[in-house]
Amino acid sequence: MKTDVITVSSKGAQMEKALTQADKMAAFKDLPPKAALHLRLLTEEMMGMMRSITGETEGLFWIEDDDHGEYRLHLQVTTRMDSEKRDQLLSASTSGKNESAKGLMGRLRDFFDRGADEDVACFSSPIMLPEALETSSSPTLDWEWSMMRYENELATRITKNDIQAREAWDELEKSVVARVADDVKVSIRGQVVEMTIIKKFAQPA
Repeated sequence: MKTDVITVSSKGAQMEKALTQADKMAAFKDLPPKAALHLRLLTEEMMGMMRSITGETEGLFWIEDDDHGEYRLHLQVTTRMDSEKRDQLLSASTSGKNESAKGLMGRLRDFFDRGADEDVACFSSPIMLPEALETSSSPTLDWEWSMMRYENELATRITKNDIQAREAWDELEKSVVARVADDVKVSIRGQVVEMTIIKKFAQPA
């Protein structure tokens, strides 16, 4: 099942409709109360991120599920991305200098916000560790960042007594999305930036 695709904006347009979509999806799929709450909570977090993006940004939001109980919340934003800017962003992914946005959703929001700014390399945040990036040779997919890969990389660094990794892990544990979602993916495909929050619910017996 796939919900209607609705337009949301940084000014708050249609965000209540997005929450209604989450509630209707949960009701239609007969999700138990806790699962329905998690679906709405993840939608609220995604809409909160969209609301705090500066400028007159608009995005597309929808939810879809499969036969195995996996739900995917999508937020898709088109940026003014060109090849020079994309190369700049990718080359800056290892610098880890930007501390302006705190928390998982804050830094992902910062990425979406700065993704439309030609003068800022949005991959400078530590949340975008290059180890969590998966590049592709496909002409339609530049790269994809995964929270799951990021967590695995942090866990590996912690075993090596990496203090920064421990601090990043502690910060990650404070994130509502990190605690509730099974994975979060952010990808660039041409000029389209998309975040997908993935949540798996147990199938009824």
